[in-house]
Amino acid sequence: MLTVLVVDDSALMRRALREALQAEQDIRVEIARNGEDALEQVRRLRPDVITLDIHMPTMDGLTCLSHLMVMDNPCPVIMVSSLTEKGALATFEAIELGAFDYVAKPGGTISTDLESIQRDLVAKVRAAATGRRGTGQPARHAVEPPPPRAPVKTAPAGRASERLLVIGVSTGGPRTLEQILPRLPAGLDWPVLVIQHMPASFTSVFARRLDGMCPMAVQEVGRPTALEPGVIYIARGDADITLSRRAQGLTLVPTPANPDFLWHPSVGRFLESADDLVDADALVGVMLTGMGDDGAAAMAAWHRRGARTIAESEETAVVFGMPNELIKQGGAQETLPCDRIGACLLDWLRDGEVA
Repeated sequence: MLTVLVVDDSALMRRALREALQAEQDIRVEIARNGEDALEQVRRLRPDVITLDIHMPTMDGLTCLSHLMVMDNPCPVIMVSSLTEKGALATFEAIELGAFDYVAKPGGTISTDLESIQRDLVAKVRAAATGRRGTGQPARHAVEPPPPRAPVKTAPAGRASERLLVIGVSTGGPRTLEQILPRLPAGLDWPVLVIQHMPASFTSVFARRLDGMCPMAVQEVGRPTALEPGVIYIARGDADITLSRRAQGLTLVPTPANPDFLWHPSVGRFLESADDLVDADALVGVMLTGMGDDGAAAMAAWHRRGARTIAESEETAVVFGMPNELIKQGGAQETLPCDRIGACLLDWLRDGEVA
């Protein structure tokens, strides 16, 4: 039996979260009304997982999280965030503090309509209960700091690219990406596409956050965009993204989410769209932490065609779902911890060529 402590100042949200979780027969829910109450309950109950609201009186979620993360053997925490830019900013701050992951409220700060996120909530609670617990420190602090930022970040004007590095990632992705992407230099002669399962209000904030820490330019793809080397593209949330060949060359095209694919933006849908457009020796695929199997079959097909591929290893993956599926399908040329993936990519992409 898993014990989940739900921390929220709203009685409506507490009831909705309790009902969503207790629909699972092996989950027991306890309640706390604010951050101070949560700290007392944690010491008494020793829950397996905590869901933590961000905006609360008396003690807010971020302050509570900072206390939780310095406890001995801290309990994994899933933030429950509103779908606003302010909520996204606070959520990324929480992840930096050590939160396991987040779920987004579907209808604003107070919503009882949790049916749309119930599957995600339950899956992340189970993943948190079985995965690595928080350390109280951002994961990227454990590795060598990234190279100095270039003083000016500009993509080479007018240069279309016929190469592409694609990174698929889900649960646990933000902290993992923050360990890898800052290691890619501004002069990298490849475009990079990141497909992270995330709401649209979060991907825009995440792109700006990464742009502030990466030598390469980072931008969210909100409209058809021709691939240019030296740019990291973030697929917009709540939609899918495909690759098309247009007059200006290979072009990233945002498109409405396809219900035939379970997660969005869909890694698998993009990889399939790129299959016949780019030579295999000009493709590199990386599969990072995440639940499920999104993109595993398509990336394994890339590898069989001759593309280079990397799967994050179990030792660092917050959830060893997506990379494990790639490995099981024989699609991983290399299996590496996240702190070695950047160096491998630089070796492969040195001088603009796959080694």
